[in-house]
Amino acid sequence: MSCTGCQFNTTYQPDSKNRINMLNSYDWLNDLPDTSHLTNIVEVRFKGTRKQFVRNDKQLSIKRGDIIVISANGGHDIGEVTLTGNLAEKQFNLKTSNKKRHEWQSILRIATQWDKKQQNDALQREKPVMIRARKLAEILGLTMKIGEVEFRGDGNKAIFYYIAEGRVDFRELIKIYAHEFKIKIEMKQIGARQEAAMVGGIGSCGRELCCSSWRTDFSSITAHAAVRQGLSPNAEKLTGSCGKLKCCLMYELDSYLEAQADFPTELLELETSAGVAKPTKTDILKKQIWYSIESPKNRLNFVLPTTKVKQIINLNKRGTKPEISSLVKNEESTNNKLQNMFGQNLNASKKTEKKINKNVSKNKYRNKQAKVNVIQ
Repeated sequence: MSCTGCQFNTTYQPDSKNRINMLNSYDWLNDLPDTSHLTNIVEVRFKGTRKQFVRNDKQLSIKRGDIIVISANGGHDIGEVTLTGNLAEKQFNLKTSNKKRHEWQSILRIATQWDKKQQNDALQREKPVMIRARKLAEILGLTMKIGEVEFRGDGNKAIFYYIAEGRVDFRELIKIYAHEFKIKIEMKQIGARQEAAMVGGIGSCGRELCCSSWRTDFSSITAHAAVRQGLSPNAEKLTGSCGKLKCCLMYELDSYLEAQADFPTELLELETSAGVAKPTKTDILKKQIWYSIESPKNRLNFVLPTTKVKQIINLNKRGTKPEISSLVKNEESTNNKLQNMFGQNLNASKKTEKKINKNVSKNKYRNKQAKVNVIQ
């Protein structure tokens, strides 16, 4: 991966183009029609994964990707428009549990250059404030960790995201923060997944973490999802940067559950004329089962599709033991063909190597003869 063109070197700026380039993903919402005239609900994204639903009471001409200024308690905040129209209304109905008690904020204006400069100044303060806040919490002996600090667009208020195992009495800490930083303080407890989303990083797949790039919700993930997909129970491979189970374990779970519906749930051991075939391995997506028959002389291994397995199970229920010698022979013949093909390639390479060695020896002999003739 080139360092100069790496997408992860792009720092977040309040600009939709920079955001899209950083994600390096296909913008599938571009092809949808504009329905902002049907509803005034707008979804706005702030730093990290924090989102808020506001109203466009002034009927401003805004579109997805615009940087806007919204009203806040005692000031204003700046965010990026992520959804408008019917999609924003559907997301509001989906993610808001109590719609009647939702506190609506209104859009004041589209952000100007002065607004963006004010927000950039606030962003520059976040890191030193976070470092100082951690030291103050450590001085008070509180069992908590300040994971991230997010300043409001006007720079008059900051949200301190902290991680703690239990309840923390931070009333004295808030007073110290307010006196130290001269801003309004809001404390918000987060989990390990939210912290990983704010900090960011590279996953084992080599791409940016899903939680820090495009995921906005964190559903519960259990080890049952890994078991149903036939993954090895290796904790190091299944856990992400947050120390919890990877979110991507849920991406293909539905496909695996759909494919597993075709697998038989009983009598997986098949009775054949050659003996009892025991299952050794399954390929869920290919819908195949590997079987093995132990015998005193040798061991037979073969693969059967799930449709064939169901047919044999039905025959076993009727007391019939099918002949599978032909199937085993077909598989052995396939393996023999592969071995013969690779064997011929190997023999060909050996012949080529012998020819090269002969040519080299001939050249050496000719060189020796030439030297003898020169000396004579």
